[in-house]
Amino acid sequence: MASSATSNVTEYSVSEISQAVKRTIEGEFAYVRVRGELGRVSRPGSGHVYLDLKDEKAVLSGVIWKGVAAGLSIQPEQGLEVVVTGRLTTFPGQSRYQIVIEAIEPAGLGALMALLEERKKKLAAEGLFDPARKQLLPYLPRVIGVVTSPTGAVIRDILHRLEDRFPVHVLVWPVRVQGETSARELARGIAGFNALPEGGAIPHPDVLIVARGGGSLEDLWSFNEEIVVRAAAASDIPLISAVGHETDWTLIDYAADERAPTPTAAAERAVPVRADLLATVADLKRRHDIAIARRFEDAKVRLRAAERGLPRIADLLALPRQRLDMLAERLPVAGRGGVARYRARFREAAAATRPQALRRMVDDRRRRFLSLADRLSPDLLSRPIDVRRARLTEIAERADAAYLRRIRDARAEVSRLQQMMRALGYDNVLKRGFALVRGADGQLIRTAKAALAGAALDIQFADGHVTAAVDGGGDNPPPRSTQRRSGAAKPDAQASLFGEEG
Repeated sequence: MASSATSNVTEYSVSEISQAVKRTIEGEFAYVRVRGELGRVSRPGSGHVYLDLKDEKAVLSGVIWKGVAAGLSIQPEQGLEVVVTGRLTTFPGQSRYQIVIEAIEPAGLGALMALLEERKKKLAAEGLFDPARKQLLPYLPRVIGVVTSPTGAVIRDILHRLEDRFPVHVLVWPVRVQGETSARELARGIAGFNALPEGGAIPHPDVLIVARGGGSLEDLWSFNEEIVVRAAAASDIPLISAVGHETDWTLIDYAADERAPTPTAAAERAVPVRADLLATVADLKRRHDIAIARRFEDAKVRLRAAERGLPRIADLLALPRQRLDMLAERLPVAGRGGVARYRARFREAAAATRPQALRRMVDDRRRRFLSLADRLSPDLLSRPIDVRRARLTEIAERADAAYLRRIRDARAEVSRLQQMMRALGYDNVLKRGFALVRGADGQLIRTAKAALAGAALDIQFADGHVTAAVDGGGDNPPPRSTQRRSGAAKPDAQASLFGEEG
């Protein structure tokens, strides 16, 4: 009876029953939303994300494909309570079912706050919020870079406020400030401004403003993403965060060099008031002019006081004038005496140039010349030359002897090295009946295993070379040829080796 009943049950293969279960599950649960706590989260090198979604009674495996994982606004982390959207399917290879996740969102405000607090502690531990890292804002920037949405009211408020206070050059990096791709766009905008070269076609900003209007925690979540916070902390340009309203705090506020409660306040902190600067400059100019005038007046008073202490010019010139009058009276007498002295010296010089005086001077020079000529005898010059010649001959003989001795020693050393080379060289070994075996590449072959079957070998004897080929036979050596034993092999003859040893 049991055998008859069993024969009426439909028989399936394993693959057929697995496909049937798969169609059933995917048909009944084509699109579902599941709430639970994230357990194990795995990110292999493929880029896919594998996780467990659990509650107090059950565990559901899940997978997020690489393309979906890159666009998620909330990255899955262990312990986070979430609501996932996707479709159920099976994995026949392990008889499992799982959910293919297409979207993921926090289960509530509490889950987001817990994730935010955990991320804040992690980034703070890395030193990204350290006050010592923060830079000072420039007092009067020439160019301001703004990372925000180009169509919102935020950019208009910033431009309007800058126009009122101090008009400067503003560059806008357009980004989405909400949504799946906004975090990547914000980080790319901060890094892009930092990458602009100094003196390039697009001016390098002196200060950055990252701004967004108010919104809920979910709306502002892009500014809590790690990629945005790390980009703000790594910025070499001083950065002002202006996200939301005064009560809204995001993680970029902690990493920025300065936080502004609103985008309008960020513009106010970026530049001073132009009218106040003009008033300050005018006041400084007025004070400068007053100080210069006071300085000149003080100098004029001191000059007048010093003038009263000086003697009159007539008194200063009276004594020099008297000395001038005395010298003027003595000048004619001194002039006549000087002319008489010069006339006497001229007469003496004229007397010295008469023919008799010149003849006497020539005779005196001739006597002195003859006296010096007698002292310049050839014998006096030849004696030092002979001494030098003898010394040079002696040095030449010593140099020749030293050179011959050096040549003799060098020849003896070369002869000794040649004898040593002949004693240590392999030519004598070859004469005793041994041979050198080389491969086709010229490398020595030291063992039979190193000789490959079919390879060409060069065998060097004492009287020449023999070319051979390895046959690759058995381990026993071949019988020796009586012809080879009786006579010497001819150089460069062709031979054949059998076995592994040649």
